[in-house]
Amino acid sequence: MTEDFVKTPQVQTLLNQASGLLSEGGDKRLKDITRDLVEAIMTTIVKHDVTQDEFWSAIKFFQEAGPEFGLIVPGVGLEHFLDLVLDARDAEAGQTGGTPRTIEGPLYVAGAPLVEGDVNLTDDPDDTDTLYMTGQITGPDQEPVKDAILHVWHANSKGFYSYFDPTGEQTPFNNRRRIKIGSDGRYAFHSRMPNGYSVPPEGPTDRLMKALGRHGNRPAHVHFFVEAPGYRQLTTQINFGDDPFAGDDFAFATREGLLPVPNRQGESAYIAFDFELQRAKAAGDEGFSARARAEA
Repeated sequence: MTEDFVKTPQVQTLLNQASGLLSEGGDKRLKDITRDLVEAIMTTIVKHDVTQDEFWSAIKFFQEAGPEFGLIVPGVGLEHFLDLVLDARDAEAGQTGGTPRTIEGPLYVAGAPLVEGDVNLTDDPDDTDTLYMTGQITGPDQEPVKDAILHVWHANSKGFYSYFDPTGEQTPFNNRRRIKIGSDGRYAFHSRMPNGYSVPPEGPTDRLMKALGRHGNRPAHVHFFVEAPGYRQLTTQINFGDDPFAGDDFAFATREGLLPVPNRQGESAYIAFDFELQRAKAAGDEGFSARARAEA
């Protein structure tokens, strides 16, 4: 059997019926996308001679994956692919420059405390070095961005995030803040040094990575949202350039320009990192994507 089987009238009619193209009502765009997705799955089944056992094992895997979908999506490259698509669309529109975007990941929590000044992110004791991070938020002409909000979140020294810590030991919003930036665009915060992490051992993501001959490790990193009136919202993160997984991040978040190497001095580490925002061309550019996010 060849892939042409999917193009036979019987299968094409099935696709049209299953996606609702032969029915009144519904969302036309959703129908078209559903049809193409299902056809791609059918083509894959034929191309690789997928057996019933393999198909239903895959369905079982996705049923069990549940809470780990947020790890599987970046792990198979889809979240990074969305960044590449957005980059390409920007290039086609002539909108270039600014700090590179990169994946958000699944561990943001809305509603972190809104604070000002030289901010301490860490509420809980953590026996590790102190991270100091400073920089400036500017626009495309290097103008200081006024009234910006810098969202920051990262793991603790065990690689666990507050609200997602399996030990249950972290207090709410540990290592999470929204920083209100002054008129000079400058920010400063300190925290206890984060560590990289691996996906949950023996969980769905770990099993998939091992089946693919890959690992599920991330380097130490810090996540950011940057929002300001008149500018495009930026989703990005820095990976520590001296981490052994900096060039082999299972989630594909490493991008050129986002790999600062901490200046380590005794029990402290220092990172200077500036953010450059693009100007918003439409009101929607200032907002966040419709991704579902955890709330406290």
